[in-house]
Amino acid sequence: MKVESLEPRSLWRNFVALNAVPRASKKEERVIAFMVAYGKQLGLETIKDHIGNVVIKKPATEGMENKQTVVLQSHLDMVHQKNGDSDFDFDNQGIDMYVDGDWVKAKGTTLGADNGIGVAAIMAILAADDIAHPALEALFTIDEETGMTGAKQLDPSNISGTILLNLDTEEDNELTIGCAGGIDTTTVYKYKQHPIEQNSTAFKVSIKGLKGGHSGMDIHKGRANANKLMNRLLYNGGKVLDLQLSTFEGGSLRNAIPREANAVVAVSKYQKEAFLSFIDDFSELIKGEFQSIEPTLSISAKETDLPAEVLDKNDYHKIVNALYAVPNGVFRMSPDIPDLVEASSNLAKVIIKDGEFITLSLQRSSVESTKGDVAIAVGAAFEIIGSTVTTSGDYPGWKPDADSEILSLMSKLYKVSFNDEPNVNACHAGLECGILGAHLPGIDMISFGPNIHGAHSPDETVQISSVNKFWHYLLNVLEEIPTS
Repeated sequence: MKVESLEPRSLWRNFVALNAVPRASKKEERVIAFMVAYGKQLGLETIKDHIGNVVIKKPATEGMENKQTVVLQSHLDMVHQKNGDSDFDFDNQGIDMYVDGDWVKAKGTTLGADNGIGVAAIMAILAADDIAHPALEALFTIDEETGMTGAKQLDPSNISGTILLNLDTEEDNELTIGCAGGIDTTTVYKYKQHPIEQNSTAFKVSIKGLKGGHSGMDIHKGRANANKLMNRLLYNGGKVLDLQLSTFEGGSLRNAIPREANAVVAVSKYQKEAFLSFIDDFSELIKGEFQSIEPTLSISAKETDLPAEVLDKNDYHKIVNALYAVPNGVFRMSPDIPDLVEASSNLAKVIIKDGEFITLSLQRSSVESTKGDVAIAVGAAFEIIGSTVTTSGDYPGWKPDADSEILSLMSKLYKVSFNDEPNVNACHAGLECGILGAHLPGIDMISFGPNIHGAHSPDETVQISSVNKFWHYLLNVLEEIPTS
């Protein structure tokens, strides 16, 4: 079955159309134009603000004019991640999707269900003439995944709604009423290089096959970080072998747990067999530690061309020690909300190349002071060796409101519709609601969505039956919105 033939058909057709448009964060020009054209084609008031957010306004259906105006909000950008053996070109290709039982998946890349399903649902409502709803303001923001730029620079004069439905939650039984804030940390260190030793043999060491995933929603699941594993290999290898390091490149986006890392190292020809034996032993050790979590983990070493230069020994030890020391993963669990990660850090990217050692990481916390504390801890590990440390992209969290009117309504509707209690929670992801709430004081906000697994990784998938559940629940909520 084709994706566009799934039900609800209007939603899935829009998802297919959206996924045909390349829409990487900070490269949203084409998807912005796509959305502006969509609104104008429908004959609806369509606004593009100064930063690129798109607002499409639709009047209330007959008899719903006295209801509160609702903001339907999702972000246009998606995380572009692919498997290392894929030659997919995100800049010029649409996502290649297929149906697998009750799930929609992509071939070797992220799917874009985060947040494309939310966008597609809003598009379907805007185009429908048989759905009862109050006045709507569809807000499509940009650059959510790498900086929250659209939310931060929103022009609030384009929004008058008093209720905001954020369609960016990834479990269909959850009603999210709070989220973590975040801050990016970048470190740079200039290291010395010298010619590779004579009679050396070089190897490309690769770590791949990890699950990766969302650096907020999946950070507590114990998944391996490819950068930390590679550094562990380099640290331990350097203790027993005369290991020379030429390059180290691992990870990608700050909000994705690194799935792959590669390093080029060299040893004396006399230590070649000892090195290969070390790799086998290390691989067996790590696979044993992660056998239940990372079943497709692979660690390999293949001979490669000799590099011209390698790191100075002193810098080699400084760098691997700093990478070993840097906090990664869960930093603190919330003492107030059961099972909620309060603070974490993701060592997202490591580059050691051409005399420069760079790291990119993302710290998250639902408590502002803890967020700053984690960022300091991360920076300190690199400041000790003389790195330059800078922070950027700071955005606030969203404080839960247990007395929210829209929460009360949606909880009741969920119980009636599904004969079950919704899971009302706060999440460790960086939803835009905290930032949007600062622009729109007093607006009542909630986040929900369908089941999406593996977001920010090529394993991303969305459940078809869950999308159907989410869709009908959304329409029910719109019909029951209270009066002004």
